[in-house]
Amino acid sequence: MSSDTDVSLSSYDEGQGSKLIRKAREAPFVPIGLAGFAAVVAYGLYKLKSRGNTKMSLHLIHMRVAAQGFVVGAMTLGMGYSMYQEFWAKPKP
Repeated sequence: MSSDTDVSLSSYDEGQGSKLIRKAREAPFVPIGLAGFAAVVAYGLYKLKSRGNTKMSLHLIHMRVAAQGFVVGAMTLGMGYSMYQEFWAKPKP
């Protein structure tokens, strides 16, 4: 059994805050998608008590669709952004 002591373990030494900041710089639309999801859920919980005559199941379905739509939209924008960086914004040699 060989022991590799040359393996870099810098990712294990990284703190949670710095890891989150690094990941947000690599994929900026992920935190936007998470924030949008949280905002839709918070709005849904706020509107839950004033939903009026609407059934609970219908309200929850609408909130789920809105939250998923926001996340899918953020993922789509993120993919478009990464494709732009990869193919068009890259300087040509």
